[in-house]
Amino acid sequence: MILVVSYDEDHTVEVVRQLDAAGHEVVRVDLAHFPAHAGVTLRYGNGGQSHHELTTAAGATGLDGCRVAWWRRARPFTVEHTLSAARDREFAASETAQALHGMFHSLTCAWVNPPACDGAAHHKPYQWDVARRLGLALPHTLVTNEPEQALGFIRETGLGRTVFKAFLARADAWRETRLVRPEDLAHLETVRYAPVIFQEFVPGVDLRVTVVGDRVFAAEIDASATSYPVDMRMVLDEAAVRRGTLPPSLTDTLLRFMRRLGLVYGAIDLRRRPDGEYVFLEVNPAGQWLFVEERTGLPITAEVAGLLSRLDRLDHEPVAAPRHLAGSTG
Repeated sequence: MILVVSYDEDHTVEVVRQLDAAGHEVVRVDLAHFPAHAGVTLRYGNGGQSHHELTTAAGATGLDGCRVAWWRRARPFTVEHTLSAARDREFAASETAQALHGMFHSLTCAWVNPPACDGAAHHKPYQWDVARRLGLALPHTLVTNEPEQALGFIRETGLGRTVFKAFLARADAWRETRLVRPEDLAHLETVRYAPVIFQEFVPGVDLRVTVVGDRVFAAEIDASATSYPVDMRMVLDEAAVRRGTLPPSLTDTLLRFMRRLGLVYGAIDLRRRPDGEYVFLEVNPAGQWLFVEERTGLPITAEVAGLLSRLDRLDHEPVAAPRHLAGSTG
């Protein structure tokens, strides 16, 4: 059995379609259905085995036969609308998290990605330190909620050569990467409300490197001649997208980076300077790949489905620590 934790986004739908066609039993769970529209039942006792069961609109499913789980896109819980007090809603969501995440951590299956590793790897400061220790080049970066620190960094790096960005690209609060302009200096005091990422602007060609187990798929995205070269996400329809290649030593370092984070899947963003130096920007443990596949023909969807398929059929001893299969294709 393959457990898929995600909602009906396009990447999930296509991978599940391929798994269904290959004859796998796939159980898909959207965390946004819990606890208002779905149930969880866990049983424990002296001796014997524990029992883990989820009940969704599709019916009740026991997860004790799960061999591999794909942690793709987890949405916030939905609590009963009859709970009007914020205190009660927060308590219901907290209790649901304790039950479900405790169950996920106890499943003795292979994870792509292990939830704990996935959660930790979403934090960019952690990524940057791991990347730095492995010898990957980083842009000069400052994270601060102190306006005077931000102003000093901008002056040192230079107007027109400094960008600022958010930590997370949330659907309800999405912000592109922007160059700091002279008029932005008048608003630096607002930095005190929350930490902001300031970085030197690195000119060059973007590379989206999708890692699936031990397979590495590189694509070059050249937005330098587009209407917004600062952030290729804004101009994908204008940018030149093609298959890319990486130096073998860089590929090896990126695989070691993924293993150090405990990730089996990840979408890594690099930028290659005009002088050929590769600069690490970030890794998204649940990053998108279809826009690369559609423009380059790289078979990433088939590799994701293939990895899950191989792990589902793999004869391995169940392990409590999900890091065991990080970086492995089985």
